[in-house]
Amino acid sequence: MVCPCGLITRQNEPVPLKSISVTLSICEFVAGVSATLNYENEEKVPLEVFFVFPMDDDSAVYSFEALVDGKMIVAELQEKSEAHINYEKAIHQGHQAFLLEEDTGSRDIFSCNVGNLPPGSKAALTLKYVQELPLEADGALRYMLPAILNPRYQLSGQPEDSCRKMKPPVVPLEDLPYTLSMVATISSQHGIERIQCNCPLSPIEYLGDKTSAQVSLADGHKFDRDVELLIYYSGVHTPSVVVEMGKPTTKTDCLMGDPSAMVSFYPDIPEAQPPITCGEFVFLMDRSGSMHSPMSKENTSQLRIDAAKETLILLLKSLPIGCYFNIYGFGSSYEAFFQNSVTYSQQTMEEALGRVKLMEADMGGTEILTPLEDIYSRPPIPGHPLQLFVFTDGEVTDTFSVIKEVKSNSLRHRCFSFGIGEGASTSLIKGIARAAGGMAEFITGKERIQSKALRALKWSLQPVVEDISLSWGLPPGLSANMLSREQTAIFRGQRLIIYAQLTGTMPPAETTGEVCLKYTLQGKSLENKVTFSLQPKSDANFTIHRLAAKSFLQTKDVGFGETPANDKKDVLRVSIECGVISSHTAFIAINKELNKPVQGPLVRREIPRPILMCAPVPAMNLQCFGAASAQLSACGHKLKKKSLFLKQISLEMETADDSTNWTDLETHHTVAEEDPLVQLVSLQKADGSWDLNDGLALVLQMSLENMQAALPIKSVDSSAWATALAVLWLHSNCKDMKCEWELLERKAVAWIRLHAGSAMQVLMEGATAFLKSPVDPAIFAP
Repeated sequence: MVCPCGLITRQNEPVPLKSISVTLSICEFVAGVSATLNYENEEKVPLEVFFVFPMDDDSAVYSFEALVDGKMIVAELQEKSEAHINYEKAIHQGHQAFLLEEDTGSRDIFSCNVGNLPPGSKAALTLKYVQELPLEADGALRYMLPAILNPRYQLSGQPEDSCRKMKPPVVPLEDLPYTLSMVATISSQHGIERIQCNCPLSPIEYLGDKTSAQVSLADGHKFDRDVELLIYYSGVHTPSVVVEMGKPTTKTDCLMGDPSAMVSFYPDIPEAQPPITCGEFVFLMDRSGSMHSPMSKENTSQLRIDAAKETLILLLKSLPIGCYFNIYGFGSSYEAFFQNSVTYSQQTMEEALGRVKLMEADMGGTEILTPLEDIYSRPPIPGHPLQLFVFTDGEVTDTFSVIKEVKSNSLRHRCFSFGIGEGASTSLIKGIARAAGGMAEFITGKERIQSKALRALKWSLQPVVEDISLSWGLPPGLSANMLSREQTAIFRGQRLIIYAQLTGTMPPAETTGEVCLKYTLQGKSLENKVTFSLQPKSDANFTIHRLAAKSFLQTKDVGFGETPANDKKDVLRVSIECGVISSHTAFIAINKELNKPVQGPLVRREIPRPILMCAPVPAMNLQCFGAASAQLSACGHKLKKKSLFLKQISLEMETADDSTNWTDLETHHTVAEEDPLVQLVSLQKADGSWDLNDGLALVLQMSLENMQAALPIKSVDSSAWATALAVLWLHSNCKDMKCEWELLERKAVAWIRLHAGSAMQVLMEGATAFLKSPVDPAIFAP
C-alpha cells in the first residue's frame, strides 16, 4: 500500500499544496522544529482533506495549529476516541475542525483530518516538535527531515485504516505542485567545525567565533529525498546536566510543574582484549522486492540486496571460531539456512557463503513477525547468548506487534537493527533495538551497510556491561524521579541520555548537585560523575520537559491496541499533562466562530506524490502509467512470488499491464564488478587464514609462481605467507574501510602468530618487501 506524504483526501482529485516551509533550531544535540504547510482551496465547493506525513520515532510532537484566512486555531490534546467523536460532531454541524493523530500501526506516521475548508480559503497548518539528535560514529550529530514515506506492506487479514486506505496519484518529480524550503539555525558552546547535507545548500553563514551558524536549502528543492544534516562540533563527548524550570502555572508534583533534568553521559568503556568468542549470532535479512532498489539515487549505486549480501559475507568472515550462527531471509514467507543455529566452522561457513551469493530480493512482501517468532522459539544454547541482527528497509505495518514480540524476549538476547534506504520506518528500527537493549542504525545516501553492521558486530563481541545504576547527590528535601527506561546495555562510544523529574524544594542558586553512573565490566567496577548547577533554566517551549515526557511515553506506550490498561492510564496522564502526543491521544481543534456554518456536501481531493524508488506494488490491479492516468491501485494483499516493482533511476515512465514481468519494468542499472575487497574476504577461511592459490594471486594481481618463489622461509606453512600478504594488502589498499575488515584481520593476525612461530618477523619483513608496502610490520605485533 502506498502511503502518501502531504495533504490529501480520500478521492483521486488533486488539492493544490503550494509550499512546505521548515524552521529548524538546533542547540547542542536537541532540535526544535516548526513545519508549515500552505494550502489553498481554489474550487467552488468545501473540502475535507487528509494530511499524512512521516515523522522520526523520537520526535515529541507538542503543538498543532491552523491559520485559516487569518484566524489562528490552536489544537487541544484529548483522549483519542473522544477527539474522534468531537471531530465528527463538528463536521456534521458545519464547523471547521482539525484532527491530528499517530497512525494506528506505526509511531512514525502521522495523519491529520482538516474538515470543512471553504471555497477560496487558505490554510497554513503548523506542526511543532522537538527531538534528540543521534550521534554518529565519526562524531557527527544527524538531523533528518523525513520526506519519504515508503509503502508499508499490508498483512493479510489486518484491517486497512488511516493512511493505508489512501491510493494517491503518482507523477514524475518535475510535475509536483509543491516545494520545500528549510532554514536552520545551529548553535553550540563547543564551536561548529563543519556542516554537511545530502541536498544542495545556500552558503553557510557562521556567526561570531563559529559558535552559531545559519544554513538553508538551496532554491528549487522538492520532496524527492529525506533531508539530512550532519553537524560536527569541536567537542561532543562532554558529559553534562541541564535543569529546566517547570511551568509556573502548573501544579507541582506533575511533570510540567516540577523542574526536569536532562543528563548526558559518554561512558569511557575500555575495549576488551581479546574480544569474547562465544555467542549465537542470527542474521535476519530482508529479501522483499523493495530490496532490489538502489541504495541511493546515483546511477552507479549498489542495489540494496547486493550491499546486504556483501555485508553478510563480511559478517560471516568476522565471526569467532566456536560461536554459533544462522541466517534467515524473509519476505512474504521466510527461510533459514540451517534448521537450528550451527557451530561456526570452515564447513558451515562455506555452506552459508554459497547460499548468500545466491540470495535475491525475490520473496515478495515484508512479513517480519513470523521469522522472529521462529527464532525465539528455538531453545537457547548454554553459554552462547543470542545476538540478533535485523536488516530491513522497514516497510511493515504491524510495527507494534513486532516490537512487542522482541520486548517479550528481551531478557535472552540483544537486537541490533539496520534501516536500509530512505523511508525506512524509524518506529520499527529504533523500537526493536530499544526493546532488546541493542543499537539502531540507518543507512541512507552513499553510506555503507557494511561499516555500520561490522561496528555493531564489534560491539556484540564485547563483554556485557552489568549492574548499571544511576545515583543522585542532591540537597536535603530534593529528589530525582527517573522518567527514562532502565538502562540494560551500554556500548563503547555510545552517548547515554537520561531524564528525571526533580521534586521537592529547590535550593539557592549557587547550590550544585551530582549524578553518578555506575556499572561493572568483567568484574571491575567503573563510574562516571557529573557535577551540575541546580539553578533551573527557563525555556518557553519547555524542550526538556517535552523530551522527558516522550522518553517516559516510549517506556509505557506500546501501541493503541497493545498497551496494558495500567500503563495506558499513565500514558494518558503524562501525554495530556505535557501536551505530547501518544498513540492514545490526538490533537483536536474546532473553529465555531465562522459567520455561518459551511454548507453543502464535502468534496474530497488528493495531491499527487512523486514516483520514488522501488515502491512495491501487488501484481494485481496495476494500472498503466499514461497521459490520462498516473494512479497506482493496490487492491488485495497477496503478492505473487515475483512481485512487480517500479523504480525511479530516470524519470521516464513506462506502460505496463498485469502480465508485465520484472525485466520489462526495470530500467538499466549499472552494477560494478565484484569489489576486490569482497573477493579477498571471500577467500579467507573460517580460522582467519588464506591459502596460497590462484584466487589470492588474482586479487593481489600477481602470479602465483612469483608469490611461491618469494616465500622467505621454505619450511614455513605457505598459508602463513599467504595470510601475511593478504593482511598487508588490506592495510595498503583498503585503509579507509578498516572498520569493515578489522575483525577478520584480527583473526588473521592471531592465526599467523600461532602458526608462524619464531619465523614471524622474517615472514613479515619478507611480505612487506615483496608487496613493496609502506605499512609498518608492527601491525603484526602482539
